[in-house]
Amino acid sequence: MRRKSLIAVGVVLALISLQSCKSNPEQSLLKSYFHAVSLNDVSTMSTMAVDPLKIEAASWTITKAGETKIEPASLAELAKAEVDLKKQQDVHVPVTLDAKDALDVAKDEYNSARTAAAKAAAKAKMDAAQTKYDDEYKIHQDIIRKYGEAKAATAREEEITTFSLGAGQLPNVRDLKGEVNSKEVEVQIKEKGGAVKNFKITIRMYNLKDEAANISHRGRWIITKFEQI
Repeated sequence: MRRKSLIAVGVVLALISLQSCKSNPEQSLLKSYFHAVSLNDVSTMSTMAVDPLKIEAASWTITKAGETKIEPASLAELAKAEVDLKKQQDVHVPVTLDAKDALDVAKDEYNSARTAAAKAAAKAKMDAAQTKYDDEYKIHQDIIRKYGEAKAATAREEEITTFSLGAGQLPNVRDLKGEVNSKEVEVQIKEKGGAVKNFKITIRMYNLKDEAANISHRGRWIITKFEQI
């Protein structure tokens, strides 16, 4: 009977411990991270943080921990937006070039006009062509800007996703679906020189699945952002 009671107590404690680890992932992660900081072990820091923060920390304290947020993974949608914008860019290239060609033709006609009436007509045509080209060029530059931003956002999210999964290069990582757990933690750091600094640290963990192959990819908690506050 006593043995059964001890087993029951052990199971309860194990469940409490597991729940604690799930609800407070920042505790063990930051403890390991700042231990590496104290040893100036940049290599180990780089295994826990996407962009490691090197700081002369004598001590650190968690002053506030937000609730864990669970949101759909965004990499697949970001990748789709990047592809769509690339297609828009490719489609609009000939449109812009055609507008430029039309403007060049209009300029030649204006320069070739001899009478005042022909000159006036050619001028109106040239002005219209210029407006058309300016509009298409502006649209094209906006597409290029959006494509560049989408490409950078996708690459960044892919880097963070792969980092959490710890799986090296997954050929189909952009196709994985699932959830992202994130949490913001405020930490007060006392430097060795006595200065006190406060940071907001964002941590994430990815829980994804390759639906085609029915393979799950559960990531680890990682530090994705340091923000001094």
